[in-house]
Amino acid sequence: MSAKSQTVTDWNPENPSAWDSKLAWSTLWTTTFSLMLGFMVWYLVSSLAPLLNGAGMLGEGAIATSRAYWLASMPGLAGGLLRLVWTFLPPIMGTRNMVIWSTVALMAPTAGWIWILSVPNPPFSAMMVLAFLTGIGGGVFSGYMPSTSYFFPKKRQGVALGLQAGIGNFGVSVVQLLTPIVVTMALFGTASVIHTPNKPDKQVWLQTAPALIIPLLIISAILAMVFLKSVPIKANFAQQFDIFRNKHTWIMTLQYLLTFGIFSGLAGQFGNLLKALYSVVPTIAWLGGTTIAFLGAFIGSLARVAWGPFCDRFGGGIWTMVAGLGIAASSLPVILALRTDVPGEKDLVPLALFLTGMFFIFFFAGVGNASTFKQMPMIFEPRQAGGVIGWTGAIAAFGPFLFGLAFDTFSKTSVFYFVLLYALLCAGLAWWFYARRNAEARS
Repeated sequence: MSAKSQTVTDWNPENPSAWDSKLAWSTLWTTTFSLMLGFMVWYLVSSLAPLLNGAGMLGEGAIATSRAYWLASMPGLAGGLLRLVWTFLPPIMGTRNMVIWSTVALMAPTAGWIWILSVPNPPFSAMMVLAFLTGIGGGVFSGYMPSTSYFFPKKRQGVALGLQAGIGNFGVSVVQLLTPIVVTMALFGTASVIHTPNKPDKQVWLQTAPALIIPLLIISAILAMVFLKSVPIKANFAQQFDIFRNKHTWIMTLQYLLTFGIFSGLAGQFGNLLKALYSVVPTIAWLGGTTIAFLGAFIGSLARVAWGPFCDRFGGGIWTMVAGLGIAASSLPVILALRTDVPGEKDLVPLALFLTGMFFIFFFAGVGNASTFKQMPMIFEPRQAGGVIGWTGAIAAFGPFLFGLAFDTFSKTSVFYFVLLYALLCAGLAWWFYARRNAEARS
């Protein structure tokens, strides 16, 4: 394929007669598959950390718990930093080249985890480096989402971006669901032994989890080469910095930090949090005995997909306000449950009350993720909207790092008190600037 045929000319999705819907939707599904794999790589470490802890590979007692939090935090730190890079790539590289090379880049940390989990007594420092590199999977989001927005008219972007981000987010729950299952498969290498109180020891092959992702990445790269093209939206680094002179960039950053920051942060630390609170984490027998940790990300992702049409119908601003109020209200049962927590003790926190609040937090975070992505293309012109989507996604990607640091430094109750207050602040901003009748940027 020639370089010329890889770029579409005279692209204007707002003109129905000029919009190539077939190309737009094929681009959406191809990049969404790659994005889902990116999230799987990004959250691979969060799914492995509790298993590494159970296998005694992170030390003992409080040291092991702290290391598990930090290990799951590093992809969030890297994801946020790398999203700052990917934010600027769509108008520079074009969709096709960006997705192909991003997919290839994802293979490096995935292969690294296959290696490190295949050697006896792997050093914690090496695991931290590889955990950081899996942040590439989080970084690609800020390139994929803006470039996809180029292909759709504004009236369809709520559904399109909701589908892409929501299905992409499913990569979190998929890797967290499948990892405890696939590690029981002895494909190659030596086994580790998981020790669980009051249960028999279990042999696992941790290296199997990253090994099964590699073939999917190869397929994704081939699909990108075959189906993707780029559109003629170009800008250099300096030109893209104009988004920071608009106050709505900063307000929407606060909103997306609330919604996706909470989704990514709690999804990344949910397994560690459950392990810290309960001696035996509840499992689902008909899913191979996997723990319930994947359900939070699954609920949030499902809400993000489902709410795209509602945001197109009623506008994003009102749903962003609802999401903020919902997160605040859902934090109350979590706080009430955690008030019974005693550091170093387990099984004191009422499980049903705690999970009810947590799952509703994930649900409303998913609603807010959909609504904010409906708002940004409405508030900003196409090229700027792409940049704002990338920027806000970059800041919100620090969620796993921030929550890991918070849980390791402060009491769990105080963390959720902050979530409650921050959610109320964001709900107020959403109402004033975007949801009320005479709002400045009703969207």
